[in-house]
Amino acid sequence: MVTRTPLIAGNWKMNLDHLDAIRVVQKLAWTLQDAKHDTKDAEVAVFPPFTDLRSVQSLVAAERFDLAYGGQDVSEHDSGAYTGEISPVFLARLDCQYVLVGHSERRQIHGETDELIGRKSAAALRHGVTPVICIGETAEDLEQHGASAVPVQQIRTILADLPAGDVVVAYEPVWAIGSGQAATAEQAQEVCAAIRAAIADVRGAEAAESTRILYGGSVKSANIAGFMRQPDVDGALVGGASLDPVEFAAISRFTHHVGT
Repeated sequence: MVTRTPLIAGNWKMNLDHLDAIRVVQKLAWTLQDAKHDTKDAEVAVFPPFTDLRSVQSLVAAERFDLAYGGQDVSEHDSGAYTGEISPVFLARLDCQYVLVGHSERRQIHGETDELIGRKSAAALRHGVTPVICIGETAEDLEQHGASAVPVQQIRTILADLPAGDVVVAYEPVWAIGSGQAATAEQAQEVCAAIRAAIADVRGAEAAESTRILYGGSVKSANIAGFMRQPDVDGALVGGASLDPVEFAAISRFTHHVGT
């Protein structure tokens, strides 16, 4: 049986400049070091704005912090006349381990399709950056199609032409993001199990078993334990709570809460 290392990922969105980033990463790393026995079984990653990445890279490397980091989006193109886009080559040169692809805000505000998200994921994989592929349904989707139907179709489409390589999948019900009303642990498990079954259909049972599936949507230290008890939930994609290094560290220390 494959053991999946949990991933606790903090998406800062368009918050914190490069000076704030240094302060937050230092505080987060020091807090986690103080509680290292609680965090050994999880990988912790932050996703700052692009303008912060060089500062985060330099700090993590210089201090040898046990933190991963990544970009919030990536271009499907390596280079060219694509003003404002970020090449996967740039992220790789900054030693980014991860990149968010297809976040619900990119879908809603910028009209990104599953096909485009698939191409962006392929671009990241080409350069050794692991895509964190975001999928999820709106409240209207949930009412019309029921639980799991939309995210399952999304992941099937995205993976259809994606080359082999490690990916992370983040299930983020749009109706829960920023609402303060997270899905229940049982709801998250139901959808994540269906997503894993879909991955098995497209990429095979071995790939499905090794793929980490995160839950995202109003995650906080008070509810993380319930999600992490579920067999198909392998971590969390955290939004607003990741801006507070003490709270995010508490979320990352989910092993401290799971047994209580």
